[in-house]
Amino acid sequence: MTTSTTSADLARYRLFFLVAGIYDLALGVAFFFLYEPIFEWLGMPLPPHVSYIHLPAVFVLVQGLGYLLVWTDPLGNLGVVKVGVVYKASYSALAAYYLLTDQIPAMFFAWFGLFDLGFFIGFVWFLRWARRATARS
Repeated sequence: MTTSTTSADLARYRLFFLVAGIYDLALGVAFFFLYEPIFEWLGMPLPPHVSYIHLPAVFVLVQGLGYLLVWTDPLGNLGVVKVGVVYKASYSALAAYYLLTDQIPAMFFAWFGLFDLGFFIGFVWFLRWARRATARS
């Protein structure tokens, strides 16, 4: 791996984590502040208490902030990426389970699972790349 290849790869991964960060940040903010119109649009009843929406929304928002930390220093934040792998795999698997058992509350959530599967794959590729890049330096 040449230095120019490594720099170009790192730049692409940084852009990828910027997208991941903005995606989760936007979802967290949207579900925190706009949950009523979102649920109405989805045709879903609101849960019995707003905390059922706010708590996961804040979690998603914080995940987005974590990916923005990775964007600023990808190799210095490998732990955040590892947590992201577990988070994205977990959401994707749960969304697939609920979709396959016909229990998903709205197809909207299946799309999030598909997007998270894409992020999961990108995170794993990045970790593999980072291991090779740091082993050669």
